[in-house]
Amino acid sequence: MKRTSPIEPAPSRYLMPPVTSAPRHGCLAAGGDLEPGTILAAYRQGIFPWPDRDGRLLWWSPDPRAILPLDGFHGSRSLARARRRGRHRVTLDQDCAGVIAGCADRVEGTWITPAMRRAYERLHALGWVHSVEVWDGAGALVGGVYGVAIGRFFAAESKFHRAPNASKIALAELVEWLAGEGFELLDVQLTTDHLRSLGAVEITRAEYLRRLAAALADP
Repeated sequence: MKRTSPIEPAPSRYLMPPVTSAPRHGCLAAGGDLEPGTILAAYRQGIFPWPDRDGRLLWWSPDPRAILPLDGFHGSRSLARARRRGRHRVTLDQDCAGVIAGCADRVEGTWITPAMRRAYERLHALGWVHSVEVWDGAGALVGGVYGVAIGRFFAAESKFHRAPNASKIALAELVEWLAGEGFELLDVQLTTDHLRSLGAVEITRAEYLRRLAAALADP
């Protein structure tokens, strides 16, 4: 992945409420739009969009917040073996739309609405959203992860797999690339048992905002 200067979009016509006014569960506001300027302004304030089951656009800043320390990724032995075998090809920013589509097509359901897909594909075209793709030997896309990069901050949005360990391979590659590029903060938003097993931890909202400000200060 060649890092180039992304294109700054027009500013949002909306103002988010202060993050400090969000309840602990994190739902801060409803409505607004998914214009690039709105989404980027939200991330810069420690807020992310997450529609509810009815598709209503909600904005969140939970306390605590889940992050994945770049020096704390925990890969299983099976993941290490899968990476050593080299049966998968890994690329960066070669099929971001395909990765987003894969994340939106999971059997268990997804929060990635058609509008969200279009919004993040648009951010990718502007240089803000990046993806890691995992391909099998036949050239099929079998896993990936995508997210938003601003300064030395990366918000991992979602990942998917269609082959064992494919999403974990993508995440491991992402962590290595971010660490190598000098990133400081990898946000995974909300923790799960799966993310904890990979090294995710929770920090307070206040600590998250402090780390976010430091990561955004360096372009």
